[in-house]
Amino acid sequence: MNKTHKLTLTAMLIAIGTISSNLVSIPMGFTKIFPVQHFLNVLSAVLLGPFYAVAQALCVSLLRNLMGTGSVFAFPGSMVGALLASLLYLKTRKIYLAFIGEVIGTGIIGAVLCYPIATLLLGKEATLFSFIPLFIFSSFAGALLGLVILTIFLRKKVLIMADQSLKTK
Repeated sequence: MNKTHKLTLTAMLIAIGTISSNLVSIPMGFTKIFPVQHFLNVLSAVLLGPFYAVAQALCVSLLRNLMGTGSVFAFPGSMVGALLASLLYLKTRKIYLAFIGEVIGTGIIGAVLCYPIATLLLGKEATLFSFIPLFIFSSFAGALLGLVILTIFLRKKVLIMADQSLKTK
């Protein structure tokens, strides 16, 4: 896939994430969980690679915050998840490892990174373990949807045109 195709697909994923944040965002305490972001992270990790996946996560988080449909916790969670998912996929070329990378990156590492934001920057009383179940639930649901969609597309040979490396998996 050339650079123009990657930029176009990234822009489309950003648009889907931004538009759907008005419909699917679930407020939980002082954070908002957004499973669509994790779905998009797995798609971009597999189809586009680390740079575009992290850029997509950053742009969606920024736009959601500017529109008031996101929280500051979207940044570390989505970006770390996208990075880990894409690095694991890049190293192994296994889609299920992109799923696992998204869940661990967002659900555990991203949640741990949100704790200092909540306590130091926002002055909110939070426990470290209050973020982890919420982030794992959200990332698991969205990443599982991404895994299922990519697996179906691969079996139907829809993605071979987009990424030749997928046809051997």
